[in-house]
Amino acid sequence: MTLAPRTTDRAESPRRQPPQVFPPGFRWGAATAAYQVEGAVREAGRTPSIWDTFSHTPGRVTDGHTGDLATDHYHRFREDVALMAELGLKAYRFSISWSRVQPTGRGPALEAGLDFYRRLTDELLAHGIQPVATLYHWDLPQELEDAGGWPARATAERFGEYAHLAAEALGDRVALWTTLNEPWCSAFLGYGSGVHAPGRTDPADALRAAHHLNLAHGRAVAALRAALPRSAELAISLNLHQVRALTERHADLDAARRIDAVGNRIFTGPLLHGGYPADLKADTGHLVDWEKLVHPGDEAAIGAPIDLLGLNYYTPTLVSEAADGVGGNAHDPHGSSEHSPWPGAEHVLFHLPPGRTTEMGWSIDPTGLYDLITETARAKPGLPLLITENGAAFADTLAADGTVHDPERIAYLHGHLAAVHRAIEDGADVRGYFLWSLLDNFEWSYGYHKRFGAIYVDYPTQRRIPKSSAAWYARTVRANALAEPAE
Repeated sequence: MTLAPRTTDRAESPRRQPPQVFPPGFRWGAATAAYQVEGAVREAGRTPSIWDTFSHTPGRVTDGHTGDLATDHYHRFREDVALMAELGLKAYRFSISWSRVQPTGRGPALEAGLDFYRRLTDELLAHGIQPVATLYHWDLPQELEDAGGWPARATAERFGEYAHLAAEALGDRVALWTTLNEPWCSAFLGYGSGVHAPGRTDPADALRAAHHLNLAHGRAVAALRAALPRSAELAISLNLHQVRALTERHADLDAARRIDAVGNRIFTGPLLHGGYPADLKADTGHLVDWEKLVHPGDEAAIGAPIDLLGLNYYTPTLVSEAADGVGGNAHDPHGSSEHSPWPGAEHVLFHLPPGRTTEMGWSIDPTGLYDLITETARAKPGLPLLITENGAAFADTLAADGTVHDPERIAYLHGHLAAVHRAIEDGADVRGYFLWSLLDNFEWSYGYHKRFGAIYVDYPTQRRIPKSSAAWYARTVRANALAEPAE
């Protein structure tokens, strides 16, 4: 018997999926970085950081843009906090400018600099928003760079002293601290490829910088534990690369292993697993003497327990062997340069995965975030995770009616938050999500040409205009559940 198609008097609506609800107490936030938003680079005793010097060096930043004004968050923070409250944000992740707090990187703190962060955190708390402080987001005081920078061991010791000063001043207000943001970028883009400040291009120095950044984290954890209440939570934010081999050929798998070693395990090894991996040392032993670089006790100090691990994710990394023996980073999502940011893996080719890309030319792939979360959770059971950065740049424009519509960003965020939710359902302990970024801002060597913000900044006037993605994110935050993109 053949059944005729069933008919109805009206079209059936598509079946709605059950709401993707996040765990109770999930931290919903947004993030910024001091040099990208604060401006006021010469006020209240602040001295130049490496990013002041780098951005004022001709040819380093697109169109000669600098962070001198940025989005003037230093003067407009109350307006910005009010916008956060309108979005319903539960937390704000900001970074402290080391040069504002300790201008030479040595000696006592500058109270005028600390006062800005006291005012900021007080304003956040008054609006029911948790302050989340990052001690270092790439803006090393220039005097410390002149003394050797991160390749010098002394810089790690200075960082521990700075951490203690910040904790003593703000520990009564800030309960969640991140030591470093993306130390891979500080080490390998700052000292390897030179596309970030301070613009040096020595692969050996990049490896030394990585170790000393790790050690700085360890020194900071000890200093923070000594100065903060027992209830304070400590974290580090890593941009772990979700590395994928182009094929299952042994050579391509080994290319992925090399990138994983110098992109990920150079940090997670000592931080989470007791020490630097043997294959990393073998890959890079022609550049540095690891036995001399790593002093007795360093790895134990670096591996001091933390309360949360921050993950920053934007796009996966697809690699293969360079068949002709010459590597290439034209499709490296971290920026191309004639100098490789991958010591020990210079002969690896980077590929652009198929599909849509952001304005940065980065592949849009939420599965990379899901894989990163679940793989990290399996590698370190019991360590809670935070997504401390995730977002996308698109070519946002201000419409004639004064609005900014960014459906591509909404789609990006929806896909990636769905990936976070799926990872939680599959057992990962993810405690929060911080959108990058709250505001359009100074996007490092791209200047003001790339917009990541949920809030549009009209740079000539500094007017803030929430984009449609801000309204979408607010709905998600308030419901503690993923809003549909078209709602």
